[in-house]
Amino acid sequence: MSTSEAGGPRPRRMRGHPDRWPFRHKLNLLVGVPLTVVAALLAYLIAEQTAQSREAANAARLVRQSVEVAKLVDRLAAEHQQAVLLSVRHEAAGGGDPSADAYRAAQDRVDTQVKQVRDAFGDQLPETEAQALKNVEGLAGLRDTIEDGYLPANNIDPAYTHASGQLIDGLALDRNPELATTFTGNLLDSLLRSAVAHSEFETAVFSASTGDSNALIEVISAIGAYDEYTHQAERFTRFATEAQADTFAGIRYTTAQSTISRQYAELQIDPGAAQAGSPAEVRESLDKALESYGAYRDQAKTRLSITTSLIDQIADRAENASETAAWRALLLLGAALLGFALWLVLAVLVRRSVVRPVVALTGAARQVAEVARRELARVADDDAEDEGPPRLREMPVTARDEIGELAETFNDVQTTAAALLERQVLSRRNVAEMFGNVGRRVSNLTSRQLLLIDAVERGETDPALLERLYSIDHIAVRLRRNADSLMLLAGIHEAALDTGPTSLTNVVRAALGQIEGFQRVELRARSEAVLEPEVIGDLTLMVAELLENAVSFSPADSPVEVTVATDGDDAVIVVSDHGLGMTAERLAEENARLVRRERLDLVPTKVLGLFVVGTLARRWGIAVTLSRTPGGGVTAEVTIPSARLVTGSTTATTSTPALTALADGKRPDPEPSGSGATGPVPADAVPADPDGSGPLPRRAKRPATTADASTPAPTVPAPRSGDDPTPASAPPPAPSSGRPLRRRVRGATLRTAGQGDERAAVVPERPRIVDADAVRDELDAFEAAVERAHLESGAVPVPAPNSPTQNENDPPEGAEQ
Repeated sequence: MSTSEAGGPRPRRMRGHPDRWPFRHKLNLLVGVPLTVVAALLAYLIAEQTAQSREAANAARLVRQSVEVAKLVDRLAAEHQQAVLLSVRHEAAGGGDPSADAYRAAQDRVDTQVKQVRDAFGDQLPETEAQALKNVEGLAGLRDTIEDGYLPANNIDPAYTHASGQLIDGLALDRNPELATTFTGNLLDSLLRSAVAHSEFETAVFSASTGDSNALIEVISAIGAYDEYTHQAERFTRFATEAQADTFAGIRYTTAQSTISRQYAELQIDPGAAQAGSPAEVRESLDKALESYGAYRDQAKTRLSITTSLIDQIADRAENASETAAWRALLLLGAALLGFALWLVLAVLVRRSVVRPVVALTGAARQVAEVARRELARVADDDAEDEGPPRLREMPVTARDEIGELAETFNDVQTTAAALLERQVLSRRNVAEMFGNVGRRVSNLTSRQLLLIDAVERGETDPALLERLYSIDHIAVRLRRNADSLMLLAGIHEAALDTGPTSLTNVVRAALGQIEGFQRVELRARSEAVLEPEVIGDLTLMVAELLENAVSFSPADSPVEVTVATDGDDAVIVVSDHGLGMTAERLAEENARLVRRERLDLVPTKVLGLFVVGTLARRWGIAVTLSRTPGGGVTAEVTIPSARLVTGSTTATTSTPALTALADGKRPDPEPSGSGATGPVPADAVPADPDGSGPLPRRAKRPATTADASTPAPTVPAPRSGDDPTPASAPPPAPSSGRPLRRRVRGATLRTAGQGDERAAVVPERPRIVDADAVRDELDAFEAAVERAHLESGAVPVPAPNSPTQNENDPPEGAEQ
């Protein structure tokens, strides 16, 4: 047996080929092959019966035609006797000329019968029989000789005996296959040969009784002919019926036969006395023989009558056999057709009873697979609410056989599958509701915390304590961003109701206020695009997640560049970092995740940041593309369609320099003052960080949500079940403006109000750019060497770089790329 590459046995092609056939083809084959075999057998039997009928009909026709041959043999025997009689008369006359009229009359009867034989057979006359008829006609020379003078009997007998034998041999009755099956050929052949032998016996006895000089030879011929007759009679009796045997026995039990038998007995007593010594003795013996010649003619007539009667019976038997075979063939054909019709109907019914349930089961299974496929596609990242489990059509059980059991089992499988889908839908709802409740609680508590911090900040005048309050305020804002992400995972969408159109630059500044390490971000604006109000909150969260990833996965001394520009009627935000970046395969995977719909419970939790970005991008039709930063790092390009912008707020001519510089891996030069574009975040808009390392971005005002609608102020969400029931004192609502950001001026609450100078923004110097691939290869080689050293020394291996153990220096969950 051949084996595959895996070492297992290789399946045979003949075994695997039927497995690919459709089920209905297998049923057709299962029914069709036996049906074809039975049809072939029945066709063979019908053909055999038809052949037997045809052969029996041909045999009956041949038997009917052989009657004329039997008559010709009888006529030829009569001519033989007349020839012997004429020859004896020539001898008795002593030189006289006896009359040959009787001999010529016998010849005419033979010639007439020859024509009758030819007419009876027609075109079906066998060649051997035609040759035998020509031999009979060839007796003309012998006839003339006999008419001219004396011819010994031993010269006459062989010619006529041979002619009679050829007539029977020409029929080939014992060798005809059409006659062999019913023994008709042997029966008819033995009958004709016995008649010829008996006629030869009579002729020999009559010739010996005439006193011919060759009388002794005739006696010997009579003995031989009688023995042949006895043999053929026994042969006929073996094949004939009892009635036919009794009829045939009538040849020997007649008065004429008694006379012939008495003369034959006298010849046997003294054969030498039969031979005359002179013409006078010949005449005396001839006259005595002529006295009993009438008995010979009577016996010949009796023999011919019995022979033709038996031939008619044999022909009737052959015709009956032909008709029986024909009826048998017709009955067999009718039964076969009826059986085929019943079998075909039964096969169709059985096939339908098997195929229809299987087809229905296949359709139901296909429906289940389609529903499951749609469910899998829907749960990939579907923001819509779960409508509930699908209702599958129950398979009707129409039989109590194996197919019915399969249908019942399939219904159980469908019920179980529907229950599983329902359980999954319920589980997803419960998880989403849990995420939503947790997110709302955290958001409410964070909002209340921010209100308390605001209240404390307004009453605090100590600069050091105020700086710490700013840091706590910033951490609370980041915590609220995580709560917003959690609510996004739960499918909760809360739009801002109290904001107006806002510039894209302010949205980026608001996103900076929600991340850690904002000091490293360099903001360059090349556009004055203004966003519609309903996109502001989600776009701020999206940009914050991208900035968090850029800051977390790049060196602490490297800048993160943010450029706001335009591309035609669209607005573009480009975020570039200079870290190790991602491989091409990882970039392709993350870009695909940003486009396709994918549920968070189907992917690892470490891609939370990009998952949030992708969800928001698909919600608003925003295109987000990740690419490699020249020199190392990742560049995220956010394309905001013009449909989400306020009409006339973009300038397409300002987009080319910034995007071209970022594509070339260069830092774009800041625009000169008064150009209308903003460079790094100015000090008057971004207060300094308490530790003096950089400016502290403003905190975005919390947009009102549907959950906050019950509170008097839109910035304070209403408490929910499970939240701290202690109410927080909300500040008076701020006047509505087109900017969603609340300016926080450093030192505004200090007692020394004269200090109004604002600290300039500190932008760190650009570090030296290194090859990210080389650094990654060196780190991989170092980690492989450390692991190899531990293995060789037998020491306990250290956790792998991707170990789930959380390091205190690891970036927070949700900030990873």
